[in-house]
Parts: sequence; structure tokens; C-alpha cells
Amino acid sequence: MDTTRLKHTLKREFGGSEAELRVVTRQATDLVDAGKASADRGHELTVDELVDHLHDAPADADLIERWNWWMGALDVAYGGYERFSVRFVRNDDPGVNT
Repeated sequence: MDTTRLKHTLKREFGGSEAELRVVTRQATDLVDAGKASADRGHELTVDELVDHLHDAPADADLIERWNWWMGALDVAYGGYERFSVRFVRNDDPGVNT
């Protein structure tokens, strides 16, 4: 997966802080590297497909909520996706965590 393209596309489509973009990009990379999504779904995950799935989340959801919503849907369908959810995002400002 082209992580530069993914990060740019996520920012354009959903916004989010640099930290949020970085963590979702990392989780997506981990998901692809684990091979779980392709094994469960029968094909490699692409940037366009990932973004399409995030668009299916509730309209008022932010980037992290969208990612976790999709991981929850995959977990219900196949199991084993909870480990790819985002639980904590360290803010770029060392004095603030979200």
C-alpha cells in the first residue's frame, strides 16, 4: 500500500491532525502487512477501497471514529480485527494527548 498516497487521501477526505493521520496510516499498513484482510476478503486492500469503507461510517464521525467503525465491522464479519483499532493517539504537542 502506498502510505504517502493513503495519508494524503485521508487528509483530503476526512481531515484530522497529523497524529491522527499518522496512526490510521500505520494501522492500515499493519493490517495490510498482516495479510488478514486479503485472506478474509480474497483480495488485497487498496487505498481507494479503504477510503470507500471509511466513507460508509456515520457522517459525523472523525477519522479515528471512522477507522474504528470499519475495524468493528470487519471484526463482526470475520473476527480478529480489534487489534487494529485505535485506542490512543499521541498528539504532536508533547503536553497534550488525545
